[in-house]
Amino acid sequence: MSDECLSRDNSTPFLESQFHEQYHVKRTGTVWTAVAHIVTGVIGSGVLSLAWSIAQIGWIAGPLAILLFASVTLLSAFLLSDTYRSPDPEYGPHRSSSYLDAVNLHKGVGNGRLCSVFVNICLYGFGIAYIITASISIRSIQESACYHHSKGNEGTCYVTDTYNMLVFGAIQIVLSQIPNFRNIEWLSIVAAIMSFAYAFIGMGLATDKINENGHFAGNIRGVPTSTGMEKVWLVAQALGDIAFSYPFSVILIEIQDTLKSPPAENVTMRRASTISVIITTLFYLCCGCAGYAAFGNDTPGNLLTGFASYKLYWLVDFANACIVIHLVGAYQVYSQPLYANVENWLRFRFSESGFVNYAYDLKLPLLPKFQLSPLRLCFRTFYVVTTTVIAMLFPYFNQILGVLAGIIYYPLTIYFPVEMYISQCNIEPWTSKWIWLRTFSTVGFVVGAFTLIGSIQGIVSAKLS
Repeated sequence: MSDECLSRDNSTPFLESQFHEQYHVKRTGTVWTAVAHIVTGVIGSGVLSLAWSIAQIGWIAGPLAILLFASVTLLSAFLLSDTYRSPDPEYGPHRSSSYLDAVNLHKGVGNGRLCSVFVNICLYGFGIAYIITASISIRSIQESACYHHSKGNEGTCYVTDTYNMLVFGAIQIVLSQIPNFRNIEWLSIVAAIMSFAYAFIGMGLATDKINENGHFAGNIRGVPTSTGMEKVWLVAQALGDIAFSYPFSVILIEIQDTLKSPPAENVTMRRASTISVIITTLFYLCCGCAGYAAFGNDTPGNLLTGFASYKLYWLVDFANACIVIHLVGAYQVYSQPLYANVENWLRFRFSESGFVNYAYDLKLPLLPKFQLSPLRLCFRTFYVVTTTVIAMLFPYFNQILGVLAGIIYYPLTIYFPVEMYISQCNIEPWTSKWIWLRTFSTVGFVVGAFTLIGSIQGIVSAKLS
């Protein structure tokens, strides 16, 4: 962090950070554990929709859009990483333990409350979406087994998602008892490996189909439409899919808070963010371009669904299994920050309560000793149950989540990082850096609004059709 940024006067630190410092948490994270966390949170099943996105925009604009949003994400990560630590004249050098903590510290409680709405919608919504997506992948495996091994048909192989969602939710109830973000490094590493696996499989299957076709499908303008406005809305939705395929800004501070020092956490985080964005962007370009080249104007919304009856169906099943394992970890990556936000607030609000603050040492057969917190057990179980129930009630909730993602993209990825950085570095109005940052924020707002309108129009059109 520059000396300019270290000069800021922060006189109202957030209580969560006081709590965090009080217990002197040992931080052992490195560049590579941070990369694992980021890749787990970023490379999700959304990578399989990027071929459709490129198909709507075309061969030139599609890859350029991916590179553009990758650059925006990396810049946002750099701005956020510099707001992690802040000197305070009353309490001394100060860490932020979460995105909300940083906003409260740099922009005040009022902005923190506004930000908390967007953050919690984001984290909670991703949890619901992951349950739905995982259940769809499990169903695909079950239907494939029925078709190819039991010789069933569409009627006999019908599978409902309810049971799959319940199983996934039960797994998350167990994993949610992991105390905090620093204890899920192993889960993130496993999930990151799985994300690489199904991304590679998607690319491999698409490449094999290109070889079978003998040519690259698609064109410079993308999928043709009947009217110009229809094309505009499809481009808006495609840009939204690309923009929301880099959703790690909201968990960046939590990841940075796991890092050991020296070197300074923001230096390590910048390296980890750069490595992660490069890795994910290469995957996105390869998967998206290979998928569009394989299917052209017929590119499906989910790349793997285009290979449902493919000769290598067993490989498609394995890819779906990797998606499920990845989403098991991704659910925790996005839920742990919300758990911490709520539980830390409850501990300060009810500081004398044994139920809230006490933990019991338990030792079960064949398992190492662990601490069981009544608050953690009750709250996190309730949280997982509610996300599972909503996913079962609204199995197409991921479409509505696209609108929610449109709402949260600009404030969490652009607006708050820019505003916090300006306050942290005490940047004077109308200086070149101030104008540049404000221009970046304004353009981000316009793009976010455009994608939001496109997502709303897409839902309306789907309901009317």
